[in-house]
Amino acid sequence: MAKAAVEFVAQGTKLHLVYRPDIRDPEHLRIDLAKGKLVTIKGTYHLTEAYLFKGRVKRDPNDWEDDDLVMRFVVAKAEGKYFVFDPAVLNVDVPVMVARDSRPTWKWFTAEERTSVMRRLAELRPTRIVIGGPLQDAIPVAEYEKLINQFPSPHEMRLYVQSRLAVVFRELTDANVDAGEKLGKYVAKRVKVKPKDLIQPFRQLEVSKYEFLHSNLLAMLQDDAGMPERQWQAQILDIVRLLNPKYIAAFASVTIKDSLTGGHRQVDIMLVDVNGHVDVIEIKKPFDARIVTTTTYRDNHVPHRELVGTVMQVEKYLFHMSRWGTAGEDALTKRYRAELPPQLKLRIVNPCGLIIMGRDDDLTTEQRGDFEMYRRQHKNVIDVVTYDDLLRRLERVLQQLKAGR
Repeated sequence: MAKAAVEFVAQGTKLHLVYRPDIRDPEHLRIDLAKGKLVTIKGTYHLTEAYLFKGRVKRDPNDWEDDDLVMRFVVAKAEGKYFVFDPAVLNVDVPVMVARDSRPTWKWFTAEERTSVMRRLAELRPTRIVIGGPLQDAIPVAEYEKLINQFPSPHEMRLYVQSRLAVVFRELTDANVDAGEKLGKYVAKRVKVKPKDLIQPFRQLEVSKYEFLHSNLLAMLQDDAGMPERQWQAQILDIVRLLNPKYIAAFASVTIKDSLTGGHRQVDIMLVDVNGHVDVIEIKKPFDARIVTTTTYRDNHVPHRELVGTVMQVEKYLFHMSRWGTAGEDALTKRYRAELPPQLKLRIVNPCGLIIMGRDDDLTTEQRGDFEMYRRQHKNVIDVVTYDDLLRRLERVLQQLKAGR
């Protein structure tokens, strides 16, 4: 089997580049080097006679290669656990280090069309390029080899040129080949980059957080009668905000204008999202909040009065807030400015409602279906959530986090 034109061989504390000229005449190369000329190999290595190794090396007795056809250059020297390349050899202005126990090949340094890999990487301005070994900023060898396999091929470069031309050319002619789409499909198939797991550093903290919320909610539901309503609402509100991080603030007992009578109404809790838009939340303790009837009316389990009344109550809050308009926005912003981020203005734009009440763990299949139908009728404006819904959400978030998804 023919050997590669460029190989790397460690000789003690030196790393040799072994070159077997595949096109050039070795004798002409030696003459050029003797004349002090700079010789470039594979568009990557820039060598002079000073790098030429003229000694003898220990050879494999089964290696019958003609020494006259092989040239050796000392391109890197050992420093600790790494070979450090002479920057002039690679013509880069950042240090290039390769672990001494790695096995570099010509593919580590040269891509298609005699492209210098190190020069392309150096153009991205890293502090240094370290491949393999124990250093903290080292690129693992397996990851580096994946990287170099993703260098653009000649076919990909051709598709890129076509896609750039096609933007204008298809506007001027009847050409119907979508070169941009072809390039996108080719790159997606060829480039395999594993996205960084941003959750991993915080995964255990998130698991602990949701386990804490789940256990607290279970304890609250087992002893709901022993907790004052204000305390109950405050703790459920914390759970809701942690499950819906878009809300950055919550205000209790918010007075709004009654647009019909000119009087005032009081919203139990008003939520504020990151852009200042307001919503309304109503929290009812579960022991006195029924969802649907156990008996049927014309073969239907109808919503109990408490549920219907709460939905009507929230709809009226939303109606009056919307009618209040910009005057209401100014009044609420002025009232709560000290408790909001600087420059954030409260907005009343199609506010939504959230109702948390009741249990659904003891509903029959028929009751559950009728309840689901009722709450979906209002879902575009008001979301009705049971305490069992909250438990299920916490449990499923925990399942996903523990499964690493």
